[in-house]
Amino acid sequence: MFRRIRSIYILFKLLGESFTFAYESVRANKLRTFLSLLGITIGIFSIISVLTMVDALEDNVRTGIESLGSDVVYVQQWPWGPDETGEYKWWEFYQRPRISYEEYLHLQNNSNTVEASVLLVSFSRVLKYKSTTTSRVVIEGVTYDFDKVTSFDIEDGRYFSPMEMNSGTNVAIIGSVLADELFGDDPPLGKYFQIAGHKTRVIGVLKKQGKSILNFNDLDNSVIAPLNYARGIVNMRTSSPAIILKAKDGIAMDEMQGETKMLMRSIRRLKPSQKDNFSINEMSIISQQLNPIMDVIGIAGWLIGGLSILIGAFGVANIMFVSVKERTSMIGIQKALGAKNYFILTQFLFEAVLLTIIGGLLGLLTVFAATTTITYAFDFPITLSVMNIIRGILISTIVGILAGIIPAYVASRLNPVVAIGAK
Repeated sequence: MFRRIRSIYILFKLLGESFTFAYESVRANKLRTFLSLLGITIGIFSIISVLTMVDALEDNVRTGIESLGSDVVYVQQWPWGPDETGEYKWWEFYQRPRISYEEYLHLQNNSNTVEASVLLVSFSRVLKYKSTTTSRVVIEGVTYDFDKVTSFDIEDGRYFSPMEMNSGTNVAIIGSVLADELFGDDPPLGKYFQIAGHKTRVIGVLKKQGKSILNFNDLDNSVIAPLNYARGIVNMRTSSPAIILKAKDGIAMDEMQGETKMLMRSIRRLKPSQKDNFSINEMSIISQQLNPIMDVIGIAGWLIGGLSILIGAFGVANIMFVSVKERTSMIGIQKALGAKNYFILTQFLFEAVLLTIIGGLLGLLTVFAATTTITYAFDFPITLSVMNIIRGILISTIVGILAGIIPAYVASRLNPVVAIGAK
């Protein structure tokens, strides 16, 4: 027992002395240390910043999809992606009939798998309040169940009443960013603004959601209005309406899509031999299209960062060889005093690892500063995760071991007599 404790004590003492030698060497050669750190810092910054950005993009896409609803489908004229052959036949999609109000009612009244259904028409118009005029803003005309198929919170005011929806009352709910732009310091609730000359009263202001790379459900800059009111502003025959369907609890998406497809083919009187002249879109289509892009960005980050780290590793190895040469006499004296080979090896290996870890920490600190700046300057949340911090430190450690092992081995094998006499 005593022998084991003594061995552990010697091991820790050895590690402590090795760390001290490494630290003193790094501190005594500041310029050389700086040059060694630069390549590692740039490499870690490149890799971790790209990985952090990919994580942020994936989180943003996931949040955007969740806000649209992972259990909803969109029945539309146009598909969101190419067909099975990888081709997007826009000339065929253009000739398809537009989604109609009658088809929306047919699905609403005959579906057994749908919990909530909404007919949505999106268009853009210029808004005006007193002397303030906006650029073209997205207006979303919706039916009553819109709050059931889309995730949002109302910060001030209220949602539409059934009477307002059915009668097409000139009321609207607006996004928080749009409210600031249009009304400034004036409280928006109860105020009237104009949508292409149509007087509209604000009954609600949405809670800010933040920016999304999808830009598919940017409610911060949108106006939500009853469909029957919006139909007096936009021509439904020239727009591209969509039917949004939310599945009941316990109903699989495939089951709801199958029933929806059957009902749509029925109301459009399509023969069995005829192809669908409508599309049923879901959120997974978007994520599937973005996955290859994320993979390419990640690979590019590893390649760019890997090249920088490789250059940095060669720099560390070269400097470690110089360090061995400069301290050859001291190595000889240490060996003459009884220092073992593994002590010399550990000493130089610690120095190499210390260099690369410092470089890695500087790279991580730079990433943290960049992510914080982007988050606050562009309202796009990016977080340096614990996993990416661990990755950066592990990569730095491994690079230090690989870069320092050969110089450390050379130093540990020096002959003490020859080493003491070296100049």
